[in-house]
Amino acid sequence: MNFKFLHSNIYALDLEKSIDFYNKALGLKEVDRLDTPEFTLVYMGDDETTHQLELSWIKGQKEAYNLGDNTFHIAFEVDDYEKAHELHEKMGCICYENKEMGIYFINDPDGNWMEIIPRGRF
Repeated sequence: MNFKFLHSNIYALDLEKSIDFYNKALGLKEVDRLDTPEFTLVYMGDDETTHQLELSWIKGQKEAYNLGDNTFHIAFEVDDYEKAHELHEKMGCICYENKEMGIYFINDPDGNWMEIIPRGRF
């Protein structure tokens, strides 16, 4: 058997706000969408890899999702770390920085953490 990594899923309380955030903060673009009466799934891609971020929007959800202790995160490698850091500072979404390791985390509108790593670091 061979398995292929397809996507990572997170829930979005405000779908359009999340799509806009991932586009501005990480350059992800909507590549596919599935609408049902109960929910909408939006698949975001980076034009470099086949891995996608699946945003799940449950129609009628009014309360913020329980993210536990924020131990879950998705990592993104970036070719211009300083420029990315500057963008995320301006956006006000940096939630944790580890200068010793040379990495930082941003959080999306729902509080999900995304790790930003300079290309070639790991």
